[in-house]
Order: sequence, then structure tokens, then C-alpha cells
Amino acid sequence: MVKKLPTKLESHGLVRVDDYYWLRERDNPEVIRYLNDENERAAQTMAHVQSFETALFEEIKGRFKQTDMSVPYRLDDYFYYTRYEEGKEYAIYARKRGSLDAPEQIMLDANQLAAGHEFFSIGGWAVSAAHDLIAYAVDTQGRRVHTAYVKNLATGELCSDVLTNVTENLVWANDNRTLFYAKQDDTTLRQYQIYRHVLGADPAEDRLVYQENDETFGAYIFKTKSKKFLLIVSSQTVCQEYRYLDADDPGGEFELFLARVRGHEHHIDHYQDRFIIRTNDGAKNFRLMQTPLEQRSREHWQEIIPHRDDVYLGDFELFKDHLVVEERAHGLTQIRVHSWSGADHYLQFDEPAYRVHVGANPQFDTATLRFEYTSMKTPLSIYDVDMNTRERILLKQEEVLGGFAAERYVTERLHATAPDGTAVPISILYRKGLKRDGQNPLLLYGYGSYGFSIDAAFASPRLSLVDRGFVFAIAHIRGGQELGRQWYEDGKLLNKRNSFSDFIACAEFLIGEKFTQPEKLFAMGRSAGGLLMGAVSNLRPDLFKGIVAEVPFVDVVTTMLDASIPLTAGEYDEWGDPQRKEFYEYMLSYSPYDNVERKKYPAMLITGGLHDSQVLYWEPAKWAAKLRAFKTDDNLLLLKTNMEAGHGGASGRFRRHRETAFSYLFLLDLAGIRA
Repeated sequence: MVKKLPTKLESHGLVRVDDYYWLRERDNPEVIRYLNDENERAAQTMAHVQSFETALFEEIKGRFKQTDMSVPYRLDDYFYYTRYEEGKEYAIYARKRGSLDAPEQIMLDANQLAAGHEFFSIGGWAVSAAHDLIAYAVDTQGRRVHTAYVKNLATGELCSDVLTNVTENLVWANDNRTLFYAKQDDTTLRQYQIYRHVLGADPAEDRLVYQENDETFGAYIFKTKSKKFLLIVSSQTVCQEYRYLDADDPGGEFELFLARVRGHEHHIDHYQDRFIIRTNDGAKNFRLMQTPLEQRSREHWQEIIPHRDDVYLGDFELFKDHLVVEERAHGLTQIRVHSWSGADHYLQFDEPAYRVHVGANPQFDTATLRFEYTSMKTPLSIYDVDMNTRERILLKQEEVLGGFAAERYVTERLHATAPDGTAVPISILYRKGLKRDGQNPLLLYGYGSYGFSIDAAFASPRLSLVDRGFVFAIAHIRGGQELGRQWYEDGKLLNKRNSFSDFIACAEFLIGEKFTQPEKLFAMGRSAGGLLMGAVSNLRPDLFKGIVAEVPFVDVVTTMLDASIPLTAGEYDEWGDPQRKEFYEYMLSYSPYDNVERKKYPAMLITGGLHDSQVLYWEPAKWAAKLRAFKTDDNLLLLKTNMEAGHGGASGRFRRHRETAFSYLFLLDLAGIRA
């Protein structure tokens, strides 16, 4: 590595010395050379199992049905779906008119559009009100900066309308010629402007209809399920503000629904003569309200579903005769079906741990609810259920090739006890017949941020570990929202360290229950879960044989002090604002990069993406460099940077699993498991 002078960073009268600050110089050839050299080092280090890596990738790929199709959903007179063809990486977006027996119309073939691009993603797409136009946003770098195109579905030709440097947020008005779209700040990539484009007009003349000037908020536009209103929402971690416009009058002015109040989180949708509101006003776990269209102030709101201390009220879906709500109780999602006439019932599920959520339901006047169900041993299953008779029909279950049989596996729901006495759920998967003798390799996965819950879902690549004797476990630590809003709040800001102690408690519990031992225990986390990996590697390196930290957010203090970096300003309510000394000192106490010490660390695989706009590539690069300089052991330390992609890694249905195969190879090799 080229040696450069350290950079001194001063805040609150304290000076931090950063020896690797120079790695932020993206355009410096020495930085690119350094990243390429680390990639070469990783390849050479694992060269002895290269054939196993290739076989592992083919094994993972081989479980997927290559020629496959999603379950079509109905929107007006069309059935929309995506499908894949054998040997191709990208989806084909198609539809049929009138019935599923009608001729297929291919709207977009992403395989053709991706030609010549190392990275390709259709970030979002929207069909016009008359179903004769499709707008779609393309990202060819992985940085979440898109170019939007409009295609005439009747002729198959592209329109002249090309919108550059936009987000994936595209919404049509009801006139079939007005398209609303969002733009982001060039530096921070904060989505903050909503524009109106009339088909055929010069995009340079598009009118800015809303701009969000508070740098901690982002602005988004969508259409209500009723198709009656266009809604612009300004949103941040602890507050939302909505504006609405009749979708039949796209040239009109958006009207404020309710002025923002810090701490008031809410979401609205339209039903007949009223707005339906999910709100935390007087309700930590949220409640559901309604108000007449012309009486929006809170004194007019009437309660539909009250607040409950032990049940978290999540998203809702509106139908002509029913209201469907996702709720969380005892760490699991449940679906509640409420008839507008007053009767309620819940869908029933039998497994101890699972994930269920409402699927694609664009039709309003129907008694059929589509939902998706999966568990750690049950592949993704798409159901339709009659909300009146409760009759349930399985439309499709993900087909897993290679001899998979769910009855060969066991799932459990266990609980570890955190240092403060809190019971932390753990979901676990293993092969039937496993002996609990402490001799099993075990991979413990965690996230624990943003209120994002990691549910017990199926993932066929995971079988490459479990079928070779691994136990796979998910630690449902605080910072997620598995056990309600308080579970999230107890793992953020000045409570963030609870996430780390919860994860460590789960690891110790699994050792104590003789599922594994420290010499066979591995940990994995991604993004903010990579922060978790960095923290536990500093706090308890003795617990783990190896750690995989994918695109990890590890340089917490430096990043949160730099408001020019994407996401920073909008996340002060997640991590704290380090301009305030209290938060600065607390962040500094756990920031993985700042707490690297001269001691032994587990073997580590650290990944990054050169074009990552969420966790900038230099965070994993700096962390790996500092670890290499400080650690006192001979354990593996690999840094692998995808030089062509961003936060999500490689694009394509199968190419991304080359990265999965490398991560699994790292774990299997450390566990002494060969091909």
C-alpha cells in the first residue's frame, strides 16, 4: 500500500488521526490500484479452492428453475407478470389482456436492454392509465441514478421523452399523458424534487411541482389505490407530511393534508369519501384512523383500530368491502382481515417462525386477497384467499431443484437472554438428525437497524451451507421492529449498543445450548448489519471463528460528520447528530473503525462496491486496512470490492450469486469443509 500522511480530524475539541483517509480519493489511480491489489490478494488466497467455488456457484444456480414466471396479478383488464428464460440473467416484463389464455405482449426485455452494460437494473416502471404507455427507469452503474424512458406499448416504439438523472419514482396521472417523476441532489443523492412532464414536451421545460428543502427529509410521489389522488410525501425517520392532488387534474396545485410535526409518523390512503390514516399520534405501536376528505385536521379523526401495547400495526390494504392490516405480535407477522361491516378474523399459520405479508393487490372491487408466505424451510408460496369464505388457494410455490424436500429440515424459535434481561428471539434452521454436541458449524445472521425486521424466510442458496452440516440462525436483535416500536427504539440512537449485546447474547446462548462452539461459530451481516459485525468483532472477537461483513457501515463518526455523503443528514434520527457532543462520544464508543485495537481478530471477509451510494466503498476499504495494520493474529483478512457495482452487488438473476458463492466458500473453508 502507498503510504500517505495521516489526516487529523477534529470535533468537540478532540482530535482523531485517520491513517487511511486518503482512500476516499475515488479518482486517484493509487486508490483504484489498491482496491485491485486487494481483489487479487483475495483471489490468490482462495485459489486453492477455486474449483470448489465454481462448483458451489453452479450448485446455487442449479436450484433455481431457469425458465420461470411470477404469478400474474390483475390490473383493470390486464394480467401483469415477469418471467425468466433459461440462460438469461434478467427479467422479461409481460402482460396478457382479458385472460391468461390471451396472447402475450412483452413490454420490456431487460436482457436486450442490458446488452453492453456490466451492470444493469430497471429500478422502477409504471404503466399509464390507459395501459398503452410504460415509463421505466434504468440504472447502468449501481449508484441509484437513473435515466427514464417512455415506450408506446401499442406500437412498440420508444417515445422521444428521455428524463436524465432521475430516481426510479415514476407515476402517471389519469390523463394518460402527464408523468410525475423525482430527482435527487447531485451530491447526496437525496430525493427531494418532484417534476411534472407532459408527453412530447421538452424535459428541460418540465415544471417543478414540489421541492423538499429540509435536508433530513426526502420527497416521493405515488397514486392512491383508488386512483383518485396523487400523493407527495415528505418523509424522514420520525415524521411525514402529505400533499394531495386530484389525479384527473394533473395541472392543478397539490394541497397540504396535515402540517408536519416532529415525531408524528403517519401514512394515508383514500377510501370512498374519506382518508384512512395509520398514525402514531398517541399510539407508539400505531393505530388506524379515518377522516372525511374535507375535514383533515386531527380533531375530526375517528378510530378504526385502536392502539395496543403488545401488537404493532403495520401496513394496510384497502378493498371495497374489506380492510386488511399487517400486524406484529410475539415477533411474528400476522394478517388481519376486517370487514367494513364490522367482522374481523386472522389468517392462521402453523410453523414456529415464518414471514408473511400482503402481496400484489391492485384491484379494489374484489373479495380476493393475495398474500405471500415463507419460512426457513418453506419456499416462497403465493396464495389467494377469499376474505368472505376464508377459502385459501395455493397459486404457486417456488420450485427448488436439486432434490429439495422440506421435511428434511427443522426450524425452531428460541430465545436468548440479553445482559439487561431482555428475551431476544432467534430463528434457526438445520438438517433433521443434527446432534447438539457443540460440534456443528453455525452461521448467525443479524441486522438490527432502521426498524427493519429480518424475518424467518426461505433462501435456497443457504442450503449449500445447511446441507453440509451448518446450522443457520437469525438473531432478531433490537433495532429491528420484530417486537414492536419499542424494540426499534431500544436499538437506535443512545441505545444502539443494545443491538450488539443482543447479538453476543444470541451467540453465547447457541454455544450454551450446544448447537456450536466458538471455533465453529460464524457471523454475517450486511450494510448496517456490517456495522453490527464490526462492533461484535471489537467487543467479542473470541466468540467467532470467522465473520463476513458485506458492504459494512463501519466508519460511523466520520461519515455522520460529513453531510455531503448520501444518506447522512437524513439519518441523524437513526444514529444521532455527531455535531452534538453526547452523540459524538456515544458513536465514537462503538464505531468499528475507530475501535480497532492491537489484538486477535476472527478471520474476516469484507466486501464493498466502488459505486455504492449507501455505504461508500472507502468504509470497508479503510476498515480492512486498519485491521491489517493492527491485528496480532495470522487469521485470514480479505477485502473484495466489486469494481462494477454498488450497494446491491452484481446485477442479474445469477451473477449476484457468484458473490454469494465466494462468501460461502470463505465460511466452508474455515470450517474445514471441502468439496
